Amino acid sequence: MEQTWTITELAADYDITLRTLRHYEDVGLLSPARRGTVRVFGVRDRTRLELVLRGRRLGFSLPEIATIVNMYDEQPGEAGQLEYLLDQIEVRRRDLEQRRRDLDETLVELDRVAQRCREDLRTIG
Repeated sequence: MEQTWTITELAADYDITLRTLRHYEDVGLLSPARRGTVRVFGVRDRTRLELVLRGRRLGFSLPEIATIVNMYDEQPGEAGQLEYLLDQIEVRRRDLEQRRRDLDETLVELDRVAQRCREDLRTIG
């Protein structure tokens, strides 16, 4: 018999809210079975949840994550999923590298402004 988890157990295991799990279900990322009104999550849902959470940590949006996760079950299958993921990683990497350059430039500009303020204070004082 396959191991299962309740929504409360899964939320506690991953330190996320019940609302988050319900939302992932609402957008089609998880599809737990039902026993009456109780959600029952299986191994497949747990694996998908891990992929969703990893995708969120990497900065992917839920629609991007859904595309990646759902490709495994559909054409073009795992190879297509991996190729798409590699493309998305490259897009994310370029975005982050640009943000790093922007931050570095902002820090340099802040240093210039702070230095000017110090010089102005010496002149005033």
